[in-house]
Amino acid sequence: MKTAIVLGASGLTGSLLLDRLLNDDRYGIVKVFGRKTIAKSHPKLQEHLCDLLKLEDQLELFNSDEVYCCIGTTMKKTSDKEVYHQIDFGIPVAAAKLCVKNNIETIVIVSALGANAKSSIFYNRTKGEMQEAVTAEKIKNIFFMQPSFIGGNRKEQRTGEKIGIAIFKFIQPILIGPLKKFRMIQADTIAKAMIKVTKDGYKKPVIESDEIAFLGA
Repeated sequence: MKTAIVLGASGLTGSLLLDRLLNDDRYGIVKVFGRKTIAKSHPKLQEHLCDLLKLEDQLELFNSDEVYCCIGTTMKKTSDKEVYHQIDFGIPVAAAKLCVKNNIETIVIVSALGANAKSSIFYNRTKGEMQEAVTAEKIKNIFFMQPSFIGGNRKEQRTGEKIGIAIFKFIQPILIGPLKKFRMIQADTIAKAMIKVTKDGYKKPVIESDEIAFLGA
């Protein structure tokens, strides 16, 4: 029976991933680290309330077979670029460092399509820098999921997101061939793909949105 750690379990993708792990017979313990309780009860679930910006303080508790990181914010939620960087870069990198210290051989991180450390776009550059820093830790199995626009039933849906979903649904049919990776992808599809790569592995560490859709089908 395996143990898994989930970071970002209160978000859309993280919450669906958590449910799947709790219902997966291969896992005996699922640990969740977060600032607020997820208000969920399950015999497999171990919830640890902490400041994720100080994740390194959780060294003794941060033991598992696999780590799933679904941490991510938006510029609208976190307009301060320094705080944004601490979240989207700092937390996954801290998790990777803990994996090395505790001999955890597998980490799966939700990044973003277009992540590039040399990008002029702050969001894409931050994700790209995060990927490079995590890769430098030389964990045995590292997977970066790079989804396009993520669809699903959010607890709170802003007007901009509603418009974005409507646009993506409208243009889906014309996104074919090389453009297929830009199609909207459902959060649960990402969750399924994350679990699949920890079970079966994958041919490369960076997995773009169309590949995620195939793995999570």
